[in-house]
Amino acid sequence: MAWETVIGLEVHAQLSTQSKIFSGSSIAYGAEPNTQANLVDLGMPGVLPVLNRKAVEMAIRLGLAIDATIAPRSIFARKNYFYPDLPKGYQISQFELPVVAQGHLDITLEKGESKRIGITRAHLEEDAGKSLHEDFDGQSGIDLNRAGTPLLEIVSEPDMRSAKEAVAYLKKLHALVRYLGVCDGNMQEGSFRCDANVSVRRPGEPFGTRAELKNLNSFRFIERAINYEVERQIELLESGGRVVQETRLYDPDRDETRSMRGKEDANDYRYFPDPDLLPLEFDQAYVDALAENLPELPDDKKNRLMSDVGLSAYDASILVSDKAVADYFEAVAAGRDGKQAANWVINNLLGKLNETGQDIEETPVSPDQLGGIIDLIKKGDISGTIAKELFEIVWNEGGDPAAIVEERGMKQVTDTGAIEAAVDEVIAANPDKAEQAREKPNMAGWFVGQVMKATGGKANPQSVQQLVRQKLGIE
Repeated sequence: MAWETVIGLEVHAQLSTQSKIFSGSSIAYGAEPNTQANLVDLGMPGVLPVLNRKAVEMAIRLGLAIDATIAPRSIFARKNYFYPDLPKGYQISQFELPVVAQGHLDITLEKGESKRIGITRAHLEEDAGKSLHEDFDGQSGIDLNRAGTPLLEIVSEPDMRSAKEAVAYLKKLHALVRYLGVCDGNMQEGSFRCDANVSVRRPGEPFGTRAELKNLNSFRFIERAINYEVERQIELLESGGRVVQETRLYDPDRDETRSMRGKEDANDYRYFPDPDLLPLEFDQAYVDALAENLPELPDDKKNRLMSDVGLSAYDASILVSDKAVADYFEAVAAGRDGKQAANWVINNLLGKLNETGQDIEETPVSPDQLGGIIDLIKKGDISGTIAKELFEIVWNEGGDPAAIVEERGMKQVTDTGAIEAAVDEVIAANPDKAEQAREKPNMAGWFVGQVMKATGGKANPQSVQQLVRQKLGIE
């Protein structure tokens, strides 16, 4: 009997506030160690935490976007096992009453079908500091810049059955937090990271013992780590062993997971309400005001691009998967043919970015420049072939597309007489092929290609095709 994979994910999204969740210290990335920690962060006697209002707003916005229940009253608790990189020795989190609970995300699977992934809860908490080992001989250093950074921990139900489903869910959630503006989604800096709880079972049986894969911060590594762990557990069970509950780390260099520590039992997680923080309470009017200011979300944007612009589900999905890409496309498509704009953004721009390993924010071709290329095609000034050449010039050298066309003599030849002369010349040079084309009309395409080549791609393709068929006597 086959094995079934069971996956639940815990995502830590760093909230895009200016300061920490319980203090006024900055959370700017890249500062010198221990330059962004004040008396509250240092756990000094007599200081009190003060909740960051903006962090609460961001949590509620996420809750609204995932159709979750927003708790009008929630409680902060002290999570009591020792944190070596939090000076006060404990983490402030939410336990029994999280601010967001019982939501969901719908993901699209490989064959186009939709699957709903439940979200158990999303709760506010503080991040820990960072232990440093590399630069200290026999000692560890502590950087407290990150201590107290606001996090939203988003916990899914164990609804995913493959690594691909897990990645689809993570990409959907990643796009959502960026659309909402609650997290920058920078996985390299740890702003969006994931713990994966992975187990296997025979179909229909109770859940198996799970292993937690800790701090995964790239979609590629997440998929590889889950696949490795699934194979490890299956091999272990089939050889008569048993899976132990533990925390494991993924080593991308060796493409394997290895044990980090035994997983604590529930008894090792002790919570009690934090006496320094009052319960978080707000009314429905506060939630409604935040709901009114939600941006257009990815699924809504996708549906609009399909219904109003006429894009396919596939093209719309690609364009809305990243907010920066969606914004770029909408700027290019404004006042232009949406399908043509989508084709250029997906095939040419994103293809080039993928080739060079760059993000959309790093593109040297602005929306105005790409739109200018599309305008030149529409006006008939350049052909599709010349447009691709022009795109490469703009990518490498910059400049105004229209000016480049004028300066470099790239404008399309529309003079029928000049095109006719080129057609006559190609046909005269290839009498055997001309005779064959009269018997097999689909060979006319060869003559069209030769004429385009002879004119440096500047001849109007429609005019060339019409004249070739006319000269060959093809109906």
